[in-house]
Formats: sequence, structure tokens, C-alpha cells
Amino acid sequence: MRASLIQFGVDPQEPVSSRRQRAASLVREQRGSDLVVLPELWTVGAFAYESFESEAESVSDGPTFSAMSKAARDAGVWLHAGSVPERAADGGLYNTSLVLTPEGELAATYRKIHRFGFDQGEALLMSAGAELVTVALPETVAGLATCYDLRFPELFRGLVDAGAQTFVIPAGWPAKRLAHWTLLARARAVENQAYVLACGTGGTHAGVPQAGHSVVIDPWGEVLAEAGEGEEVLTVDLDLSRVATTRESFPALKDRRLG
Repeated sequence: MRASLIQFGVDPQEPVSSRRQRAASLVREQRGSDLVVLPELWTVGAFAYESFESEAESVSDGPTFSAMSKAARDAGVWLHAGSVPERAADGGLYNTSLVLTPEGELAATYRKIHRFGFDQGEALLMSAGAELVTVALPETVAGLATCYDLRFPELFRGLVDAGAQTFVIPAGWPAKRLAHWTLLARARAVENQAYVLACGTGGTHAGVPQAGHSVVIDPWGEVLAEAGEGEEVLTVDLDLSRVATTRESFPALKDRRLG
């Protein structure tokens, strides 16, 4: 499977409508890939809390879904379109990821379970998701997580129990905690013997410099590719049989005694 991670650069001076068009163009450029991934909250910026309310949208017929649906269809790719501030039917806000088929149809959504902010920012403004979500892609089962979720290993164990072989993790991770980003991404790959596709942003969100360094990690914890700090597309060919061979040759998951 060929995966392309679009480490999108967020410029606070760029209108959201222009940003959608630019993201759609970058997705179309990945024709030939099987899976394309965008970062967390790239429409507004993960730390642009004051924009969550005004830019909230429906995940099934909002402007981001419409633009990404057409881009996925034009490119012929599975598209993890990152996450958007979702306005739910009950009026609540969620940090919600969208996965689209190569036909542009909505295959899955995931509402971020662990919200960042310690009772401020996202944790105050957005509701928490409650469901683990996996998506059956043609060659792998993808488990969905978002940014701060990376710090909670029990979520990933639950995804493994649900059949996940690959974790797709869009993020808006701050530069000052870059060391944690790469460490935790490798840990989630090693302990679950799964691929990790972790896609971050470049640029600055509401004055918070972003870490970038999107990364692809194999089931043994080896870094297959890593981006720099700015806008960049990371494309990697994955041998998905390595999940099964790693789990068979070193069957640590079978020795679990808790959970």
C-alpha cells in the first residue's frame, strides 16, 4: 500500500476557503497513492480556539466534506481528511475526523476521545467522543486516533482488539513537545506491533509553532520516513504483511494478562 501524508502548513492569514482549495489540490496531486492523510484541524488550526465555533460544520455535507469528497474522487484514493470542528445535531462541538472512499463517500468518522487543554481550550470547548473506530481498507484495518490520543495507550490496545493493524493519527502537535511526539508514536507501534502513520502540521496555530515531523513507523518500531518542520508530502510504500509476520515471530500480544 502506498500512503501519502500531507504535512499541511497552516498560515493564520490564509482564509479557510482558500486553505480548503489548496488542500484539495494537494490531495489530487497524490493520484497513484492508495491512502492519503491530512492533519488535525487544518481548516482552523488546532490552537485557534476562538475559531472553533465560527468554523464548525457538518461532517456529512459541510464545506470540508464537499471539497475533500471531490478531491478523493478525482485522485482515486482513500482519504483520511484530517479533522474538523464538527457541529453536531444537538448543537455540540466535536473534533471529528473524516475518512472517505475513492468514490468520495463517507466511510467513517471519529470523534476525538481525549481532548487537550486541562479544562481549557479544546477540553473546555469541545465534547469528548466515546467510540473506538476502525476502517477496513483494501489491504489493512486502520484504527483511528487524533493527536493527544497518542498519550493514552489503552485506546490503541482497544483498537488492536478491534482488529487494527495500522494506526492513522492526524495531529496539530506543538513544536516544544516534539520529542514526545516521536517517542510516543514509536511506542504505539512497538507495543501494538502495528504501522503508525502520524501526520502533523507545519506553520503556526494561533501563535503556537507546530512540530511538523510527520512520521511513518513499521511494526518493529523502525522509522521508515520522517518529514521536516515545514509543509511537505511524505510518501511511503508499506509492506502490510509485516504486521502478521512481526506478530507471529514475536508474539508478545498473546502474553497480555490485563485488559
